[in-house]
Amino acid sequence: MRHWGSALFPLSLLLVLTLLTFWLRYATRLDEPNRDGKNRHDPDYILSDIVLRKLDQEGLLKYTLRAAEVRHYPDDDTTDLARPNLVQSRKDGKPPITVSAERGHLSRDNERVDLYDDVRIYRPPAENHKELTAAMDTLTVFPDDETAFTRSPVLITQGKSWVKGVGMQVDQKAQTYLLESQAVGFMESKSEGKK
Repeated sequence: MRHWGSALFPLSLLLVLTLLTFWLRYATRLDEPNRDGKNRHDPDYILSDIVLRKLDQEGLLKYTLRAAEVRHYPDDDTTDLARPNLVQSRKDGKPPITVSAERGHLSRDNERVDLYDDVRIYRPPAENHKELTAAMDTLTVFPDDETAFTRSPVLITQGKSWVKGVGMQVDQKAQTYLLESQAVGFMESKSEGKK
């Protein structure tokens, strides 16, 4: 009897260690990546030289978005734009405002356009105002609201006047460009501009 008791302990210990080994194998097992292609970020369509026009509720042109290339991704329903150019129409009869960049990203709800690399805002001359340009690295535009913002450095020029700073809030309806910090500039006097 004594012989079985002494042999049972090492066998029990061996069985427990074997069970622990199997448990550790399954507890620490990494899931295999899903290779069915559902998680890939590949475009489902690519378009070249597109023009998208949005009308308001009265049927008037609100804005026109052009791009050299559009890539739509079905996994997150977003769209990348190459050389986007957004022209915001004006109801007040003033010339439209143009925003351009090298790259852009359109949100899934088409409400937000993130622009990158050599972003420019251009407002042509009108009435008593000279043309206005603003240059920055990034800009987030909400075309339906006619607003935009950036956190990057900005340089705004109008005639010989210029102002630069970091961060900007844009309201196209009110035609305001609010620099958020570190603003410095030079303003051309009105008498100087009338020569």
